[in-house]
Amino acid sequence: MKRRQFVINSGLATAGIVTSTFATANIMGVNKANNSIKIGVIGTGSRGQGLIPNINGIDHFDVVACADILPFRLEEGLSKVESKQVKGYEDYRKLLDDKNIDAVLIATPFSTHAGIAKDAIDAGKHVYCEKTMAKGYDGIKDLVEVTGKSKKIFQTGHQYHSSRLYSHVVDLIKKGELGQVQAFECQWNRNGDWRRYVPSPELERIINWRMYREYSGGLLAELCSHQLDFTNWVLGATPNKVTGFGGVDYWKDGRETYDNIHLIYDYPGGVKAKFTCLTANSKDDYQIKVFGDKGTLILSYAKAWFYPEGKLNKEVGDVDGVSGATVSWDEGKGIPIHVDHIEPSKQALMDFRDSITNNTTPASNIVSGAKAAICVQMGLDAMYNQKIVHWNPEFDNLG
Repeated sequence: MKRRQFVINSGLATAGIVTSTFATANIMGVNKANNSIKIGVIGTGSRGQGLIPNINGIDHFDVVACADILPFRLEEGLSKVESKQVKGYEDYRKLLDDKNIDAVLIATPFSTHAGIAKDAIDAGKHVYCEKTMAKGYDGIKDLVEVTGKSKKIFQTGHQYHSSRLYSHVVDLIKKGELGQVQAFECQWNRNGDWRRYVPSPELERIINWRMYREYSGGLLAELCSHQLDFTNWVLGATPNKVTGFGGVDYWKDGRETYDNIHLIYDYPGGVKAKFTCLTANSKDDYQIKVFGDKGTLILSYAKAWFYPEGKLNKEVGDVDGVSGATVSWDEGKGIPIHVDHIEPSKQALMDFRDSITNNTTPASNIVSGAKAAICVQMGLDAMYNQKIVHWNPEFDNLG
């Protein structure tokens, strides 16, 4: 096991570590001296801190630096690192100046993604940028343009795109196991105010940035964006238009982003996709339903079920295309789909490492990330301006 201790001095942290010896594979072209990809984590709030232990558990992948503008957040992030040496910075640009760092993970507020990612690319770093990729159409376009001129790997943090269960389900749908897809119903319900503890009043907007439109896309960007990315992936398309509603109807606490949202996206072929997020009721939590004329697929975080239409749901035997599944119903949801897979966030980081090593395009890349981000901005415009928002053809050639 890796063990480490750290000290912080004037915003800079260094760490010593004692490690056990283990055999390493030869990773060509990246820090050949120790066969390891060195990554810096920019933003050590809840998401950044949550991903550091995942990186700790991935071979040939080491966190060597963290950056955050809040000293206590930086200290918390550094405390989770297991590496021979780790540095801490309050200014992420100093982290980018370190030539020994191969890649960065960006887990900062939504509004800062594009600027930091562009700086990282300019500094010659590979980039893992948390969802949603960028805020606003200009930010999305600028980031796509900068990344397109770079030879560095860019992965967007839609981790379900890396899930082996989700990719298997997408393959089933594309092979026609559901027949003609008719509709999607997606929800992500929670019961809570979504707030973080604020140790001092002047830090309210910095810590609870998700509540303020200047920094955040609210529930649509932070939650539904994953399901929008999935819908685009399944259909191989982007929506024609979107309409929706939301409001600050329950948590009367000064927030600007909505505490409930309800949107309908219209895709080519007449496919409708509904997205709902509640913060005052958690019934069924996270769920995706895909309806076809031959059956329905239901997805949770880590499980999936197939429910065939008509007489098929009464037949005994194997269901074609449903891996390892027989007709044995599970919790009224249908036939369970069994696929070996690991937690999606860790798998996504493993895939990022492998894309860097092998110089391959990630499944969740700059193009898929941009399309999901555009869908998010369309939905925000529809809700905030109370209108139907159409897809802009200028985005048709993203890739």
